[in-house]
Amino acid sequence: MTATDIHRTIEAVWRIESPRLIAGLARLMRDVGQAEELAQDALVAALEQWPTTGVPRNPGAWLMTTARHRAIDQLRRHALHRRKEDELAHEIEAQLELSAGDAETMLDDPIGDDLLGLVFTACHPVLSTEARVALTLRLLGGLTTAEIARAFLVPEPTVAQRIVRAKRTLSEAKVPFEVPRGEELGVRLGSVLEVVYLIFNEGYAATAGEDWTRPALCEEALRLGRVLAGLAPAEPEVLGLLALMEIQASRLAARTGPRGEPILLGEQDRARWDTLSIQRGLAALQRAEALGGAQGRYVLQAAIAACHARARTAADTDWSRIAALYDTLSERMPSPVVALNRAVAHAQAFGPAAGLALVDALRDEPLLRHYHLLPSVRGDLLGKLGRHGEACAEFERAAALTRNTRERELLRARADEARARDDTR
Repeated sequence: MTATDIHRTIEAVWRIESPRLIAGLARLMRDVGQAEELAQDALVAALEQWPTTGVPRNPGAWLMTTARHRAIDQLRRHALHRRKEDELAHEIEAQLELSAGDAETMLDDPIGDDLLGLVFTACHPVLSTEARVALTLRLLGGLTTAEIARAFLVPEPTVAQRIVRAKRTLSEAKVPFEVPRGEELGVRLGSVLEVVYLIFNEGYAATAGEDWTRPALCEEALRLGRVLAGLAPAEPEVLGLLALMEIQASRLAARTGPRGEPILLGEQDRARWDTLSIQRGLAALQRAEALGGAQGRYVLQAAIAACHARARTAADTDWSRIAALYDTLSERMPSPVVALNRAVAHAQAFGPAAGLALVDALRDEPLLRHYHLLPSVRGDLLGKLGRHGEACAEFERAAALTRNTRERELLRARADEARARDDTR
């Protein structure tokens, strides 16, 4: 194996093993920042030694053992002033008994609570949403600061600062490294799922930049969702989010044309949808509903996505069912964006006039004032009602609001089309 091959192997191993490695170290050190530093030290050791010694039989266990020995050395140096020497020595000896086999068992343990503890720590509500996203991608996604910055189109120093501040905030707030229990679990789980879904949505429909989709971010969110489903298999909302992401991700290949141009849902070639991803999503949805989670926000959204996935053609879509699901979702999770999506579903099920009435009721909603999809939806409905001049103005307004280049091009094209139809009247 060449040095280049070994470096590629190390990169792949790190991406796979780093979350569990950092999780185990965080439980030992009670500090996410220190845990990541120790994990990075182990990575540096691998980069130095493996090109000479070769890749170990179990690289993950090698990294864990190396990092834990360094952690124990650090505990020895810093804990002498806090404990009696004999008590500390006893703890150190117990830690040093960890063999490579023990490390392998620890890494293979699907739930030991370490990884789940890291998830809840990285997504703690004490952090801002931006910080939670950055820290989650760094610790659980194994992404570098540069990769996160590229994905969200922000300067690399900005991402670095968010990560540093996030780790400092967790340390200063003395956030415990643990899996919350009881009622707190439900509250904190919502924060975790929100972060994963934010990452997925940014990949599915990029808010800015030259590309309409960023499949790599969708893949990271899906990987995190699958990890969560493995760690919490009895939580309906975890399964609901996984189902939603699997079904949505099935359309990625069909969402853009050969030049990267957006292709809207009704115009997509459904033969390009990933049937295996759809099957995985439908299976996860079925499990979530069987667990009594049919009224959860993510389960409801997955059920809506499933209606599209089951339709062989756009014309076969059960819009009445989708409208009913959006009615329930709007009651369970009232928000202006849900209300706008509900309006679209009602327009499809009951006609554009019905949808436009619901959209017009949202025009003064402060949270939608700069949301480009409000004028975009309104323009679409006005066009279907033959009010092409008004539709053109709405599409132009939507184009001015969006920060995504591909979407802006699409909206301007729709404005031109509406203008042309208005001129022929």
